[in-house]
Parts: sequence; structure tokens; C-alpha cells
Amino acid sequence: MNKLTLLTIALATSALTASAQRSTINLKTWEFSRDSISYKPVTVPHDWAISGPFDKKWDLQFVAIEQNGEKEKTEKSGRSGALPWIGRGFYKTSVSLKKVPASAILEFDGAMADPHVYVNGHLAGHWAYGYNAFRVDATPYLKKGKNEISVSLNNREESSRWYPGGGLYRPVQLVTNADAAHIHQWGSYFRTLSIADGKAEVSICTNVKNADKTLTVENLLVDAAGKTVAQIKNADFDAEGNIIKNLSVDNAQLWSPESPYLYKLVTRLYRKGKLVDQTQQKVGIRTVRVAQHDGFQLNGVSRKIKGVCLHHDLGPIGAAVNKSALIRQIRTMKEMGCDAIRTAHNMPSTWQMEVCDSMGMMVMAESFDMWIYPKCKNGYALNFKEWADKDIENLVRNHRNHPSIVMWSIGNEIPEQWSEEGRDISKHLQNICHKLDPTRPVTQGMDQAEAALNSGFAQVMDVPGFNYRVHKYDKNIRQLPKGFLLGSETASTVSSRGVYKFPVEVSDSKTYPDGQCSSYDVEYCPWSNLPDDDWKMQDDRDYVIGEFVWTGYDYLGEPSPYDEYWPSRSSYFGICDLAGLPKDRYWLYRSHWRNDSPTLHLLPHWTWPGREGETTPVYCYTSYPSAELFVNGKSQGRIVKNPNTRLDRYRLRWNNVKYEPGELRVVAYNYDGTVADTQTVRTAGAPAHIVLKADRTTLNPAEDDLAFVTVSLTDRDGNPCPTAPNLIKASVKGAGSLRATCNGDATSLVPFTSDSMPLFNGEMVIVVGTKGKGSITLTVSAEGLPDATLTIN
Repeated sequence: MNKLTLLTIALATSALTASAQRSTINLKTWEFSRDSISYKPVTVPHDWAISGPFDKKWDLQFVAIEQNGEKEKTEKSGRSGALPWIGRGFYKTSVSLKKVPASAILEFDGAMADPHVYVNGHLAGHWAYGYNAFRVDATPYLKKGKNEISVSLNNREESSRWYPGGGLYRPVQLVTNADAAHIHQWGSYFRTLSIADGKAEVSICTNVKNADKTLTVENLLVDAAGKTVAQIKNADFDAEGNIIKNLSVDNAQLWSPESPYLYKLVTRLYRKGKLVDQTQQKVGIRTVRVAQHDGFQLNGVSRKIKGVCLHHDLGPIGAAVNKSALIRQIRTMKEMGCDAIRTAHNMPSTWQMEVCDSMGMMVMAESFDMWIYPKCKNGYALNFKEWADKDIENLVRNHRNHPSIVMWSIGNEIPEQWSEEGRDISKHLQNICHKLDPTRPVTQGMDQAEAALNSGFAQVMDVPGFNYRVHKYDKNIRQLPKGFLLGSETASTVSSRGVYKFPVEVSDSKTYPDGQCSSYDVEYCPWSNLPDDDWKMQDDRDYVIGEFVWTGYDYLGEPSPYDEYWPSRSSYFGICDLAGLPKDRYWLYRSHWRNDSPTLHLLPHWTWPGREGETTPVYCYTSYPSAELFVNGKSQGRIVKNPNTRLDRYRLRWNNVKYEPGELRVVAYNYDGTVADTQTVRTAGAPAHIVLKADRTTLNPAEDDLAFVTVSLTDRDGNPCPTAPNLIKASVKGAGSLRATCNGDATSLVPFTSDSMPLFNGEMVIVVGTKGKGSITLTVSAEGLPDATLTIN
């Protein structure tokens, strides 16, 4: 017996003996193999492919992307991330039991892909969809003493349009009960019925497995201060083991993005007065409504959704879900003014929803990227007819108690949208959502507006969602009796952080020999548009209830407009790059979305050796209405935003500035003409110092916390060096480890696990993890520069 197995047994035994009622064992420590012969220890969540290497041979696809309007097949070398996620993977772990529990459920939050779960050699369960949570009843297969749990996974080629990752990439836990009767958390349901005059009416459904007349259920709603604000105890089970009761909550604190107040719902199960099971979960009181004239309403207040789409990968740490990375991601989006995310195009993780609950981020929880007709040869279309109903049911049951979720999405750009068959499937899936959760509307993203409207596909949806084609909104709305629509996917503007191309030209198909896109934010894809186009419709049309921008972050795979370019293995759509560093576009969105904090941002940088005297346009992304630009003290003119133009309604642009080294300064003015703010950008000299900035300097080793450290260079006067390509080397000592490095360059083939990586336009990120209590020292070096160190506790 190896040390790994002994440790697993010790942890499991400790967890099981901690409670006489219910025990939850987080199965973190596993052994992993790609061939079922040679195993190595890993920690779950785990993504077997993220360490690379990058290679175009992994899932090399020869296809025509119909969503992009392509007619001829071509080689798509980086479509699913150019990482080795294809093929089989095997996991195993052990649990020691002093006695066999009355109930034992293995809960998987997701396993990529096609997981088959074995307990002591017996097939205990199987789920087809890698993105969905599922539960396996292990009770019949357990025995006293050592029990082996193993999982077999298989990722097929051409099954994804982006990087899905591979492995047990979300948490796994074993939940045991000493009594055969126990609370079924997926069967239990908390919802807000109404809010009026400070009082809320809520409904609590408790589902008990193996319910009988000797059982009693108690529900307690506890506020953030620990005070019980509502309580009820009863034994009125229906035939399915449910008890449904309504409670009144006085002085109810409402959940919203601005004030994400959470209560704790405690549920206790008694048999003849003796406690036999107990659960608790965080819940929120809030209502959601969408209607003509009022639009989207949260808690009875109309608001336009300021959302972004997010794929599930977390950049350099891949698909393995991590709370620290999620918190950083949501915090960055909220600071930009974003108030909603769309989990494109799949079921979200439970941790992601918990983070959105606690931080105040509304969510459109999505399900599928395809139904019956495939977008990829081996995609979900192979499973839709058999599994779709079960997948939708698991999605809703698993997540319906999260206040952050404000709508369900049953699909994205489904090919069936032109047909009656598609319309009927839409009705069917939407009805499943309504049956399990009557409080939330259902939507999906449609990219064929005319076809979806002619077939009635769009009209059956609670919320008609349209992807792009913003210029068709006025025509679309005339065929929508509900009187509103949602920009379910917008913009698809492309850019590379810190890259500026000349001359500056608006284009829907621009590419360059270096595989990069311009950060002047005027380039987009043929099917899409600029942010300015969406904002015009949202500001000028009451019927548009908001948008979800494609995308908040760059993600692995789908490198449009460089689908046929190598090397290119990640997207350019992000408002932030793959390392999580904001691009210029971040400040453009912030200037429009945030009304509580001013924005003033100049671009490009002002270090252009060799461009002296050449035209170098200067843009200002600001919430102020006007500004004056100065180059080395010489005014370039004062301009005012112009609502009658495409690019000058939301931006300030000086298009004829001649570059000369020195100082670029902007002075912003309020509406009354008074000076509001200034910003200065200076030409940088040679790099002289390494600068380290961590998003956090205290980590909890029990939570697999991560610190994201931004590395940049400054000259001797402290000016950032915006074009520095220096090779950076990182080392970590003490109670930590180097988890990943990333510079945000979509064309880089350096593995994320490397301790050396070049800066991309002056910046990169180092991810540091913990391996126990104590201090961590990160040392960063670059040739010819003094080392920089950072201490993390």
C-alpha cells in the first residue's frame, strides 16, 4: 500500500467519524494515468492537458466553420487549444469505511468526458456530458474496510469548438448518511414568491429520500449576523417525499449585484425527535421579471444587463476549476462595471455560482452548443436525443438555489432554429426548466434572425436572445409579440494587448503576418461588430434589455480571425487577455458601464522609436464628455463626444497626431467646462527595474489558494516599458510552488508550467500556489536587471 492510499484512507476515516448523521468527504487526492498502467498522484480538480506541450497535431481539424460563413474546408490547427486533451484518462482513489453507511452518493461536479464510475470494480454510474454535474449511488457496492473508486474518461477528437480540458476538472465528493432517510439537496428548493413593503414571502421545498411518518423536517432561515429570521417545523410529506411550506421574512435584505446579501438555509431531519440529517446552504431573496416596457427587472427595478460571456477555462491553469481564479475573474469584471455573465456554452461549476452569489454577479446559466445537428463531428449531437432532458434537469436541480442565476439558456446558435422541429424542441426544453423552476425566464442565443423568426423558434422563448446582427434589431422586434429582445452575444471585437497597427482602419476581416490584432479596438469578425454599435441600440432602443459581450476573457481555442494560422491557439475576443490582464478595451467598457467611478484612459503607449514624425492616432476612453490632448505641451485640440457618429459617440479620438518622443497628456472636462482629471503617458527609456504586483499576499493552503502576480518593467524614472520582450525567470521557495506562467500572447508556444517566459508587450503573470503553512518567496529575474522578490504569507 503506497503513501497516497494511506493518506486517502486517513482523510476519509477522519471525515466519516466526525458526524453520526451526514458526512461529506472531499475526494481531492487521486492517482491518474493515461494508459491505466502507470499512475501518478494528482490533486482534483485536475486538468491533464494544460501542461502541454502545444502542438498543432492535437485535434487537428479540417472543417468549414458554418457559423463563420465558410463554405470550403480548411485546416484549423488551434481550434480546440492545441493541447493534448484527446484520448482516455483514468483516475482511482480509496476510501476506508468502519461500517457501510445506509446511503452513499458520489457527487461529481463535472468530468471531461464521458465518465464511467466504478466502485470496487462494479460500474456504479455513467454520464455522457462532460460539462454537467451528476450523482452516483455507491451504496450497493460499498463494503466495510477499503473501497476503491475509479473513473474512466474518454475525450473524442473533433468533439469541441474550443478547449474543453480533460479529467476530473471539478470537485468530487462522497456524501454518506447513517440513516436511510436523508435530505436530498437537489430535490430541495428555495425561492422568493414576492417582495413588498420590506417583507418577503419565500417558499421552501424539502425533499426527503425514504420518507416515512416518523420523520419531521425543520427549516430555519438565518441572516448574516446569525439570527434566525424565519422558522417552521412540520411532517406533511407528499407522495414524493416533499414538504413545501411558505415563510414570511420581515425586513428582508435583498440580493443584487450592488448588495449581494445571503441568508443561510438550515434544514434538519428528525426521526421521533432525534436528529438524523442536517444540511445548510446559502440562499438569496430576490425576484426576476422580464416584460414589455419594463424590460429586465431585478427586485422590481428595471435595469439593462451589462454582461460578458465566459468560457470555462481559467487561462494558464486550464479547465481545473479554482476559487481564487474565479474570484479574481469576477472581481476584475465587476470593477469594469459588468453585472452579469453568460456561462458560454455549457453548464457552470458549482464553485463559480457560489462565487457569483457572494460577489454579486448575475448569471445566464447555459446548457448546450448543439442539439441534433452537429457543429463538430463528435459533439453533443451524438447524445442529445438520449441525454438532453436529463442534462437540463440536472442543470436546474443542481443550480436553482443560487440567487445569482437570473435566467436559463437552453442553447447557443442551434442549427435547428430555422425549423418547426427546432421550435418544438425549444418549447420542450423550456417547459422542463419551467416545471423545475417557475421563477426564472428561459432564453437561448440565436444567430439566424430571419430563420428563427419565420419558424416561430424565437417567439416561443421567454427571452428572445440574438447573437450579433445588431443592425437587424429594429426589424426583429416587429415580429416579437413580447416586445423586447436581448443581445445574448455581442461585439466579437478582436485585439491583442499592447499591439497597435498602422494605419488605423475599421475592418471586419483584418489579419497581419504576426498573428496579432490591433488594440485600437476597431477590428472585428465578419459576423460581428464594434462595441459602439451595440451601445447605440441599447441607449436608443428601450426594447433592448441588455447584452452579453463576447468575451470577458480570452480563452483557449477558437483563435479567430487566425483559425488557419499557426502558431495561434487562443482567442482574441477577450476584454482581458488569457493572463487576465486588461486590454485597452477594458477601459472602453468601463467608461460606458460604470457611472459611480470616472474613467480616463489613453492609448496607445508613447514609446515608438523609429516612428518620429509619423501619424500615430491617440484615443481616449473616458466617462467625461470632452478632453484636450497635449504632446510635449503642444495642444492637439479639445474635442467633445459626438452622438451623431459611429466612433466618436463613446470615444475621444485625435486621428492626426504626429509621434514625437516625450510626454502625452490629456485633460478631461466636466459638462460645465471645469477640469475633471488628467492623465500623462511618457516615452520609456531602457528597462531598469522589475516590478511585481500580486492580487493577494495572504493565501489559505486548505483552500488551494492562488496568487496572481503581474510582472512588468520600468525605466530608471519609473515609467512602464510597454514594448519590453525580456525573458523572465521565476523561482518559488518556502511553502509554495510555481503553478503557471502566462503572458497573454495567443501565438506563444511556451508551456504554462515553464518557469521562464518572455514578456508580451511589457507584462506577464506568474501564478503561485501553496503547499502548506508558512511564507512563500517569489524571486523574478531578467538578464541585466536586478532581481525582484515578493513575499506571500
